[in-house]
Amino acid sequence: MGRANKVVLAYSGGVDTSVCIPYLKQEWGVKEVITLAADLGQGDELEPIRLKALSSGAEVSLVRDVTAEFVRDYAFPAIQANTLYENRYPLSTALARPLIAKILVEAAAEYGADAVAHGCTGKGNDQVRFDVSIAALNPNLKVLAPAREWGMSREETIAYGEKFGIPSPVKKSSPYSIDRNLLGRSIEAGILEDAWSEPPEEIYLLTKAIADTPDEPTYTEITFERGVPVALDGNARSPVEMIAELNAIAGGHGVGRIDMMENRLVGIKSREIYEAPAMVVLIQAHRDLESLTLTSDLAQYKRGIEDTYAKMIYNGLWYSPLKTALDAFIQSSQERVSGVVRVKFFKGNATIVGRKSAYSLYDEDLATYTSADRFDHKAAEGFIYVWGMPTRVWAQKMRGD
Repeated sequence: MGRANKVVLAYSGGVDTSVCIPYLKQEWGVKEVITLAADLGQGDELEPIRLKALSSGAEVSLVRDVTAEFVRDYAFPAIQANTLYENRYPLSTALARPLIAKILVEAAAEYGADAVAHGCTGKGNDQVRFDVSIAALNPNLKVLAPAREWGMSREETIAYGEKFGIPSPVKKSSPYSIDRNLLGRSIEAGILEDAWSEPPEEIYLLTKAIADTPDEPTYTEITFERGVPVALDGNARSPVEMIAELNAIAGGHGVGRIDMMENRLVGIKSREIYEAPAMVVLIQAHRDLESLTLTSDLAQYKRGIEDTYAKMIYNGLWYSPLKTALDAFIQSSQERVSGVVRVKFFKGNATIVGRKSAYSLYDEDLATYTSADRFDHKAAEGFIYVWGMPTRVWAQKMRGD
């Protein structure tokens, strides 16, 4: 007896998701498979992928361009929250998962499907992100994960697909597993599984090697409004244009490479390589602008919120009640995070060299050491006396005074 009659399958055009189509029908009795490919600005031509799904047995093959929504509703809130998982990874791949889950659920409602499916294995983070996000959006939908259950090796998976007319893929010259969207690329497998091995230059696409970068710096001014980047060098940019242009500028100077040992949610460590030039720079610039416009207590308290927020995105909890509550805090904190940050790109570095804001809390007359100094130095003595009183009393008691 089948687990579902009509299924919407998240489809990439690869071996696993292609084999999922006949497998769902033959092994699990699904009557109709609808595939859904998400255009996230990855640069792939999706029409061949759409047609491949049909030739693999799908009754309907959908392509949804959600690039603008991806940047506006997922990347920009993450930038406002300065999200860096384990203080390094700007979640360029993880941010796509709740959006893909959302359009899967929407397509299921549109086509009257009683289940959705994905091609994730049982080893990674994406299975959690999809399953939990789908459950949050529609807890009545079944979630099917054939690749998590079928127990076939890659060779067996290819052979199974060939039985149903899915051509064997041309032998890959690259051993790497790569995921790409507009925000960046993640690269794993192959020689990268050896934590001691330096990543070969061939794996990179969005970032130049330092030796190939310009010998002169580039200066770029990024304008933020309420924590959202809106212009480059004074010229307004759409969300998609903002990411694409900064990827080119920063990547051209070798900025945005990350090589890290990452703690996956399922409990294993994984060596991950990321390229995310625009996200790295925008978070760095945004955080700098906050240092100019937020009070010290708000900025310091927000750091803990940011760590929690990053973990929630990484762990698939985008649609959770806590995430919604944290959104309210973050949006409130951004009311005056508006201004311009000047960034110098040179030889693999993005250096903040200037910042200005109508909401700046920096008072030069208070900070200066020149004759223009307006700070009341005499007030410091009384402040120190009160501030240090607990320490002074403690020291006296310890000495027996």
